[in-house]
Amino acid sequence: MKEFTAFCQSFKGIMDRHPQLDIEGAREIIQQINEFLYTTHPHIGTIEKFGNTFNYFSDFHKFWHKHHQEILNCEIDECKCEQVADALHAVFVQTHGAAFTSVYDTCDLPNEDICRIRFLTANQDFRGSRNFSFLAEVFSNDNSIFDENNILADPDDFLKKIEVGNLSQNDKRLKYATNIAQFLLSHECTPYRLIDKYHRNIYALRNDLIACNAGYGNKKADMFVRDMVVLGIWQNVTDFERINVASDVNTIKVALKTGIIRTAIPLVSSFLDIFCYQYEYIDDMNAAAWRRVWEIWKQKYPKESISSPCLMDYFVYNVVGRQFCKESLPIFTCPNGHIFRWHSAKNTTCQVCYRQGIRRVSASIIRKCMPCEDEEGAIAILNTEYVKSLPEGQKITRCPFADICNDKKHLRPPKSISIMGQTGWQSAYTNKGEGGGGLMA
Repeated sequence: MKEFTAFCQSFKGIMDRHPQLDIEGAREIIQQINEFLYTTHPHIGTIEKFGNTFNYFSDFHKFWHKHHQEILNCEIDECKCEQVADALHAVFVQTHGAAFTSVYDTCDLPNEDICRIRFLTANQDFRGSRNFSFLAEVFSNDNSIFDENNILADPDDFLKKIEVGNLSQNDKRLKYATNIAQFLLSHECTPYRLIDKYHRNIYALRNDLIACNAGYGNKKADMFVRDMVVLGIWQNVTDFERINVASDVNTIKVALKTGIIRTAIPLVSSFLDIFCYQYEYIDDMNAAAWRRVWEIWKQKYPKESISSPCLMDYFVYNVVGRQFCKESLPIFTCPNGHIFRWHSAKNTTCQVCYRQGIRRVSASIIRKCMPCEDEEGAIAILNTEYVKSLPEGQKITRCPFADICNDKKHLRPPKSISIMGQTGWQSAYTNKGEGGGGLMA
């Protein structure tokens, strides 16, 4: 704690010299803050990350690395885990288990091709319309794009063909494409046959994917092996129950809001989470908390519970995290004083006037809220992609965790700033006394 103690004591000296805090005093304080948070010096020490040795970014970085866990003090709440398990049980009953078996449309491709496409692309970050349907079309037009030898020979061309070459951090993407192709070639088999190389042990394969430095972190590796099992591509596997809910901002968001994990202070900004120690810590605790939910569910409802924690992922991440738990209920008003809720923010007409036969009365949004915050939240829930896909008797009209979150509804998940790459921490170093430095857009 000595670095942090010295930093705090420096403010006392400044305030003693500038009791009214004039501009000179403010100048000294800003300099102290900048030097402590964001500058390094020759004897600061080093940290190991990704198999590389880095200097500490700053004295704060050194302090944060050593003390972030005890400061945040993240804990799993058993009572909240049981409440969430009960809520998932209710969803299971209402949807006859279907809520925990959905993945995505595989476009009627053979299992071998589905596995190849997912194996070589699941380590990349996609945005927008670049989903499996898009990749399946690319594969159908020219399947040689997904040949591991071609990828190794020209990884840049592969990234361009799957349309991620113009996204951020291309240097990392090239390394990931190259390393995953090398991983496959080293095993001398197709992606579909990889599981046989591991004697059908899904957890062992998952761990090697993470270790090969090809962009398969915990989340992406867990999602990939989960999909291969859920889709029936890999069958009769062992250790599937060891695969966790894929931890990301959505599953963490739901964990924080339901309270299955709680921290001593609200999470800090990613600008303070130098080298992502908070993110990794909360990521691990999140996976452990969802596993605890699964264990309680399995114990209380043994005839219905699912075979692995990762099978909760689709419903928690995609349905609750992305569709229910966001400000999707707009509240409108019109010049005639009507106030109403609607399922689309694109609406421009007062629906109350329209129902009364008064045409062309404009409406404007007063505010937006989450469906769980309003008595008419079902308007938004019923119009989510997931609920619209359900049979009539299985429609969900309310977030299953609405009564569990209580005063934690607005807690936000951590964000991550890349360590490597042109816009990451690695390129942001500056030495004390030099000025400048920092993250780039």
